[in-house]
Amino acid sequence: MRGIACTALAVALLLPVEKTSAAEKEPLAVLGLGVEGEQNLGEGTFSRGPSAAIEFNVIKEWLEIEIGGSRLYRRGRSEWETEIVFRKPFDLTPTAEFMVGLGPMWTSAKGEGTKVGTTYMLDFMFWSSTEKKYGWFIEPSYSVSKGNERTLAVSIGLLFGIH
Repeated sequence: MRGIACTALAVALLLPVEKTSAAEKEPLAVLGLGVEGEQNLGEGTFSRGPSAAIEFNVIKEWLEIEIGGSRLYRRGRSEWETEIVFRKPFDLTPTAEFMVGLGPMWTSAKGEGTKVGTTYMLDFMFWSSTEKKYGWFIEPSYSVSKGNERTLAVSIGLLFGIH
């Protein structure tokens, strides 16, 4: 059985790689830099701050993973927010994408410790060309964390394709 698996792996590695045109070549990763605004639905407080994320295409047209974080500020308090989101991509046009995803999130604020939760996210990405070198995004999300804390957030910013 192990011999069959080794043979299959060797054949797969030796098969010629299909060449794609520059317009069809997807970035290895996408870097997103922006700002985020977040409304806590229970407390009614609003936080804002910078955000950054990197995403990788794991299974073409089926699964992308985004690892991101933000530093949110509001009067007298700040917190770090980190998330790993598993997303399903949909191509709307050659230069516009839509993704829906969910994943775990962690928030950490001084005096409150770390809270674990789940985030649900939509992502709209608009590229300047089919080469996907530069673009912009808007990303609304809904999160639920420990203690049934619920938040709505929106991130907006620039995209950089890493080829």
